[in-house]
Amino acid sequence: MTVQLPVQDRGQRAEGVATAAHPHPPKVEVFDLAARTNTDPKGHVRQVEVYRLRGDALYMSRPVVGHPQLSHFESWLLPAHGLRVTRQSWTEGNERDYEFYVDVVDVEPGQDRWRTTDLYLDLLVRTGRGVQVLDVDELLEAVDAGLLGRDAAERALAITYRAVGGIAAHGYDIQRWLAEEGVPLDWRTDSGSTR
Repeated sequence: MTVQLPVQDRGQRAEGVATAAHPHPPKVEVFDLAARTNTDPKGHVRQVEVYRLRGDALYMSRPVVGHPQLSHFESWLLPAHGLRVTRQSWTEGNERDYEFYVDVVDVEPGQDRWRTTDLYLDLLVRTGRGVQVLDVDELLEAVDAGLLGRDAAERALAITYRAVGGIAAHGYDIQRWLAEEGVPLDWRTDSGSTR
């Protein structure tokens, strides 16, 4: 499928849609399986409790240290789908109204190190209720600023359209969609094991 990137002047953007104040290059994150670390785009290195490979997918589970609202962070990196599916565990009273945060990414698997390059677009999945696309403004600003090529932007849009269509067709359940795609996701339970 070919997706054409809309070319819009800033003045033509939809009313009420904020534009990014400072376009930024795509964010890169490193997952070091041998060292059991996760290096975020700002260079912060965090210890990982669990890395697990299944097929061509990588699962990561790590505690969140020093954040008053989050206690645990889990992600599945899915190279074939161009997605990073994340489930966050919130502290009591700080829960959010969505179950999964999904980044549209390029995933580079490796023997001991994986790497993701963020393609700006994100999805909020409210299981059984809906899916919301975020950060279209950031994608357009990055293209305008020459920080992201048109091919990468079109790939990001195609990935997003496919994911939204798949999630919606499965009752807004990303896990049902991915299981049908041959990628069942399991998650850490409150006791710390995965299910």
